[in-house]
Amino acid sequence: MVNSRVELDECFAGDTLDPDVWFRYYLPHWSSRAASAATCAVRGRELHLSIPVDQPLWCADLHEEPLRVSCIQSGSFAGPLGSTVGQQAFRDGLRVREEQPTMWGYTPCYGHVEVRMRGVVSPRSMFAFWMSGIEDRPERAGEICVAEIFGNAVRDGSADVGIGVKRLGDPTLTQEFAADPLSIDVAEFHTYGVDWRPGSLAFTVDGEVVRRLDQAPDYPMQLMIGVFDFPAKAADTGAVPVPELVVSHVRGHALSAG
Repeated sequence: MVNSRVELDECFAGDTLDPDVWFRYYLPHWSSRAASAATCAVRGRELHLSIPVDQPLWCADLHEEPLRVSCIQSGSFAGPLGSTVGQQAFRDGLRVREEQPTMWGYTPCYGHVEVRMRGVVSPRSMFAFWMSGIEDRPERAGEICVAEIFGNAVRDGSADVGIGVKRLGDPTLTQEFAADPLSIDVAEFHTYGVDWRPGSLAFTVDGEVVRRLDQAPDYPMQLMIGVFDFPAKAADTGAVPVPELVVSHVRGHALSAG
């Protein structure tokens, strides 16, 4: 990454999330704010996202696989109540259940974006940092996945880290996503980043390039950082593990032309 202008330098210095940047609800237009609020705390200059045992399912009557989630977003867009317009529709026929204000908190188009984070996950959970299209136009729906880590792909000294582009509703993109093993301990802090330029993406872990792609979305994208639990993947009826994601910084730079 070359020297560039800093657009976002989030170090969680206070005791709450900055409401001008972050939205602490996961796609609430398909659910509600009350039913999609993240379990989160800002303390010790870190953001802690977790899923306690008593946290309810997200969209229990609509999402085919049981899902619990604590996720923050740096933007939000959906249509009016009853509309079919909304980000990340996960099945046909969805309609907006609770109208939400449009939010453009931090929604870059190109640049270097990175998150320093660590996660504690079990075989039934995962954590991720990705960027998704605002979908103010339906085709602006692709994703840049910087790190997606499932607990069942974590081993001593290594983990399969999902990285790449997800096409979704963007006809200009090609699905180019894979989870390859990296020699890292995901329970320790690592910095996951992407250099996003017109027509190219370079993904980094701790400053080292681990994947390059010759394509890229060409529209504003919001950041999404979250931890997910899949109760159907539970191995037994024992104690329910509590997954946690800890984030120490989120940074965004506007890359220079060099």
